[in-house]
Amino acid sequence: MAQDDLRAVQEPIKKRYQEEPEQARVTLRATGDEQDDARACSVDIGRAIYEAELHEGTGGPGTAACSGDLLLGALAACSQLTAQAVAENFGVADDVTIEVDVEGDLDLRGTLGLDDDVPVGFEDLRLTVSVEGDIDERTKEGLQKYTEQYCVVYQTLVSDGDVETEWSFS
Repeated sequence: MAQDDLRAVQEPIKKRYQEEPEQARVTLRATGDEQDDARACSVDIGRAIYEAELHEGTGGPGTAACSGDLLLGALAACSQLTAQAVAENFGVADDVTIEVDVEGDLDLRGTLGLDDDVPVGFEDLRLTVSVEGDIDERTKEGLQKYTEQYCVVYQTLVSDGDVETEWSFS
């Protein structure tokens, strides 16, 4: 998609959201369903269904993505798409190639409950965005600034937001 095409697509959307801010509020949903094997589940996001399993290091079969893979994948996808959109809006998308790599370190003893001093979850995440192409310093700075500023998953991970949890038993 050319720069003008993305702007043309986004322009009426932005205008509508400025005029009717409530239209910009959306709720995304993912639903997990159990499988026959306690080590696996399916996750339905409404447009696709993903298979997930416990990580091999916690007893999973190792044939599908674990939830950590899906989290890293969400950060990679959001960062990649946001960087591409920012490059489009800066008019440099045809001049650059963008590639995103995400890695995360965790100690599986935490999720297995083996050591109370070991945290559950990723201790460190590394997001690497590689941009190849001839662009000026101002564009490089803007590409980084606005990709980080407008990437929903990145901002969610670096914010101090809360997760509201509700359980129901019947």
